[in-house]
Amino acid sequence: MNETSFPPVDEQLTYLKKGLAELIREEELRERLASSVKTGRPLRVKAGFDPTAPDLHLGHTVLLRKMRHFQDLGHTVIFLIGDMTGLIGDPTGRNITRPPMTRKDIERNAETYRTQVFKILDPEKTVVDFNSKWLEPLRFEDVIRLCSKYTVARLLERDDFSKRFRENSPISVHELLYPLAQGYDSVALQCDVEMGGTDQKFNLLVGRDLQRDSGQLPQIVATVPILEGIDGVEKMSKSKGNFIGISEPPKVMFAKVMRISDQLMYRYYELLTDMPVSEIERLRGDIASGLRDPMEAKMELGQRIVADFHSEAEAAAAREAFDREVRQGLEPSDTDTVDVPPGALTEKGIRIDKLLAQTGLADSVTDATRKIKAGAVEVDGAVRKDLLLPAAPGVLVLRVGKKWKRVRISD
Repeated sequence: MNETSFPPVDEQLTYLKKGLAELIREEELRERLASSVKTGRPLRVKAGFDPTAPDLHLGHTVLLRKMRHFQDLGHTVIFLIGDMTGLIGDPTGRNITRPPMTRKDIERNAETYRTQVFKILDPEKTVVDFNSKWLEPLRFEDVIRLCSKYTVARLLERDDFSKRFRENSPISVHELLYPLAQGYDSVALQCDVEMGGTDQKFNLLVGRDLQRDSGQLPQIVATVPILEGIDGVEKMSKSKGNFIGISEPPKVMFAKVMRISDQLMYRYYELLTDMPVSEIERLRGDIASGLRDPMEAKMELGQRIVADFHSEAEAAAAREAFDREVRQGLEPSDTDTVDVPPGALTEKGIRIDKLLAQTGLADSVTDATRKIKAGAVEVDGAVRKDLLLPAAPGVLVLRVGKKWKRVRISD
C-alpha cells in the first residue's frame, strides 16, 4: 500500500470517531494514523469475541460495524475468537462465576462465528485468529511471569470484582486471569488499536499496560456503546431473551425490531445504521411535531436492518408481511408458509411451545408455554392449551394475538 492509499488523517479521524463512546487517546490515534499514511503500513485493529453462544446478535454488530469502518479506510482488522479465554469465561457484568464451557462447545460456536461475521466485515480485509495459538503454549513459568505484571489490588479495581468482593460473593482465581489473558492477546498480535464495548474498558487498558511493559507502543483503546435489547432495559443478550439474532429469518428479525419503543428506535438508528446523526435528529423532530409517523419510521428501520443481513427483497417482503399480519390482522398468504422447524418435531408429535419459539411467535419456550396456558394460542382457528400436536402432513395456521404463521408439515 502506498502513501496515497489512505485518506487524510483528519478525514479518517472524523469517520472513526463517529459512534464511539470513548477513545483513549485521540492524540495517539492521530499520531498512529499519520505514521500509517507516511509509511504505508495499515493499522492492526483487533476485537475479541468469546464464542459463548452459537449465534451473534445485533449487539455484537455495533462493534463489527465500527471495525468495518477501519477496513473502509484500508486498515487491517483482526477478528479474534477467544477459544482459550472462552474456557475461563469473561467475568464482565457477572455477579457469579460463569460456568466453564467445554472445548467442544467453543469449537462449534467458533465455526458459526466465522461464517456470520462476514455479513458485515470484508473477508478480503479480515484476519481471523484464535488466541489458543499463543495462550495454549504458555508454560506455567510464563503464566507466573504474566501474573507478576499486575497486582491483586489493581485487578480488584475492576467494577465486577470490587462489587463481588464487597458482597462476599466468590471470585475464582481463574477469573482474575481473564484480563491478563486478554491483554496478552494484544502483545501477541502487536495491536495498534483494540476495540470493545464500554464494559470492556478495564480489560482493554490492561492490554495497554502489558504492551508498554513488553516494549511495544501501547494500543489505542476505542469503546463502543452497549446496545440495549428489545426490552429497552438490559444489555442485549441471548440469555436474557431480548436479542435479535443476525441469522434469524427476515420476518422474525423485522417483528422483533417493531417491538422496541419509539424512544429506543433513535438509538438503534444511531448504532445500527449509517444514517448521519443530523438526519436522525431531524427524524426525531419531525415525529415530535407530527410530520412523521413513528410506526412508519420504525418500519423503515426494520427494513434497513433486515436488508443488512439478508437482501433488499427479503426485507421488503418482511415489512409487507408485518403490515398484513400484524397491522391489518390478516392471515398470512400461501407464499409465507414455512416448514416446521426440526427442533419442534418429536416422536410423539409437534411441540407447540417449541414451534412458537422457533417461528418467532414467542420470545422463548418459556414465553410460549405462558401464552398457551393463557389461552392466547390458536391452531387452525381453535384455542389450544395442550403442548402436543399430531405431526400429520399438511399446513397449520398458528395465531398468537395479532401474529400469524403458516407452517407446512411434510410427509
